[in-house]
Amino acid sequence: MVTFINRFTVTGPAEEFERLFDDTSAFFRDRPGFLRHRLLRHTQQPGAYVNIAEWTDAEAFQAAVTHPDFAPHAAALRALSTSDPNLYAPVLEREATTSR
Repeated sequence: MVTFINRFTVTGPAEEFERLFDDTSAFFRDRPGFLRHRLLRHTQQPGAYVNIAEWTDAEAFQAAVTHPDFAPHAAALRALSTSDPNLYAPVLEREATTSR
């Protein structure tokens, strides 16, 4: 499994960015190897978002982002934001031993 983390700084209307990201999410949902993702909005910095997505492997992720149908999604998001995308491999994971 690999994790894709993309930090966005939204420069356009937040509502439009969220709507466009929802469209992009629907595109990825149907791609082979896509497992899940979360779009998070910073609680104190308007316009700061993070997308955390899990994929089965780097090849599946690369196939999705190089698919011709992804280009319009990327262009629409770039029109409203800047981003810092990176792909990570897990090193350590731990869960709580009790509920808090």
